[in-house]
Amino acid sequence: MSFEHVLVVGAGQMGGGIAQVIAASGRRVSLHDAVPGAVERALTGMEKSLAKLAEKSGADPAEVLRRIKPADELVPADLLIEAVVEDAAVKEDVFRRADELLPPESILASNTSSIPITSLAAATQRPDRVVGMHFFNPVPVLKLVEVVRGLQTSDETAAAIVALAEGLGKTPAEARDFPGFVSNRILMPFVNEAVYALMEGVAEAEAIDMIAKLGFAHPMGPLALADLIGLDTCVAIMEVLHEGLGDPKYAPCPLLRQYVQAGRLGRKSGQGFYSY
Repeated sequence: MSFEHVLVVGAGQMGGGIAQVIAASGRRVSLHDAVPGAVERALTGMEKSLAKLAEKSGADPAEVLRRIKPADELVPADLLIEAVVEDAAVKEDVFRRADELLPPESILASNTSSIPITSLAAATQRPDRVVGMHFFNPVPVLKLVEVVRGLQTSDETAAAIVALAEGLGKTPAEARDFPGFVSNRILMPFVNEAVYALMEGVAEAEAIDMIAKLGFAHPMGPLALADLIGLDTCVAIMEVLHEGLGDPKYAPCPLLRQYVQAGRLGRKSGQGFYSY
């Protein structure tokens, strides 16, 4: 499948990045977000991102942006990539509506980082054509795409998404549909333990991140990474892990919950473990 027209639902940091890389591959993109002004903000962010990338690649940012059209509602397309808030009910509603609107042969993919693909597929009449396509932030830069097969995802669907990821210049890695898949099942306990170290006074945030960066050769420390992901998103993912696996080690650190309650969500709110 060539996926000439892709509908991206959710124009936040991830959805905007996904729309950008899809359009940069020569495909048409319809970008929809229920939040007023979200698509316009995403297009402004893409313009800046593309300008930076053009310095290395020589690509024409205007040409890429011309392929992205704002959509007030869901529209028929060859492929849906859902990138809305990490909330099962919200995502299921998108999948239910997309299933009614998109042609029967279209594939419905989710960028979810933790919510079961099988449960999203159950909201549709085409569970064999539902799959996880989990990009990583920042989408235009990071190469990995975690391709997650739900219980009923067909071999044809998985193969088509693997081929698409490769066509976008990404490296696909397949995972089974267990809570957190592979990436967040490993990453979130790491982030959570760093927050415990901060809460218990083992070290200051800067020292914790420096030890991870220099000691483990990570490009970013776990607390700075949590700020980039969004602390509310980290809590949501860990709650999925905790509920799905039934192990208390996945419960979010109390300090992390407290920061979210205070509105300290990381970069997107201007304050998390660091100020922005």
